[in-house]
Amino acid sequence: MNEKHSDRNSGPKQTPRERIERENRLEKARERRRRMLIVSSAVVGVLGLAAVVGVIAANADKGTKGSDGSSTAGPPMAPAGADGKEQLAIPVGAADAPSTLTVWEDFRCPVCAQYENVMRGALKELEGSGQLRVDYHFATIIDGNMGGSGSLRAANAVACAQDVGKFTPYHDVLYGNQPPEPDDKFADNDRLIELAGKVEGLDTPEFRSCVKDGRHDSWVAKSNKAFAEGGFRGTPTVLLNGKSIFPEKDGKQISPENLKKWVAEANKGKKAGTVESSKASKASKASEASEPSAEATAP
Repeated sequence: MNEKHSDRNSGPKQTPRERIERENRLEKARERRRRMLIVSSAVVGVLGLAAVVGVIAANADKGTKGSDGSSTAGPPMAPAGADGKEQLAIPVGAADAPSTLTVWEDFRCPVCAQYENVMRGALKELEGSGQLRVDYHFATIIDGNMGGSGSLRAANAVACAQDVGKFTPYHDVLYGNQPPEPDDKFADNDRLIELAGKVEGLDTPEFRSCVKDGRHDSWVAKSNKAFAEGGFRGTPTVLLNGKSIFPEKDGKQISPENLKKWVAEANKGKKAGTVESSKASKASKASEASEPSAEATAP
């Protein structure tokens, strides 16, 4: 018997409905594999960072030059609604959420962008339902390791966005439009202001002045110093209720599904939060109805 003919006719025939259901299952499986490949690439990046931990530790406090290239001296000016120890965290979500995710990021860090772009949907779902509060902290380790000031400039700009309640959409736009790691394009204040045009109502004279003057440079420098003194291995550092979950927890790789599972386990028997973290957080949430896509554009 012809082999091709035999394969085609072996086994019971499928009905059209069964074929459609089978295709749907295969498509879902392909999508799961695609997501895991993306997250896996992020894990590989983090493991690569482990090879230069000594360099990161040595240079973490060097990437803190001001917008004019000078030292970021002067008293730190925290952005509106900053919280936590020494007001170094920008909170997103309910202040009384039963679980807290502490995140340390560098806007030039490609693994941070991979993490944010993969996990964004799950994070917004957990924040919106009062299950999770996320405290964002910023470091400038790549400025220190590779030279330049893009990490600092972007962190100052996102703090300026926090001042007017636009932190979340602008944060997402920056990661959606991150340049290649060696390209210090975020060092250009004009580029940061251009990207602010993707967030409705953000590109104002006040925001431009804040970005160009480096209003929060010293605050970013203080945050970077806290990162260096915290003994963290690299960015992103992600802690759920104080325990590391990136790139994995208990042998299971981080993913949107696993994050939801871990938060549900941590929150078992606890009430969801209802109190907004700050006025700036409320404004940011209100702006999400008109929030633009963070989809990457040409550098």
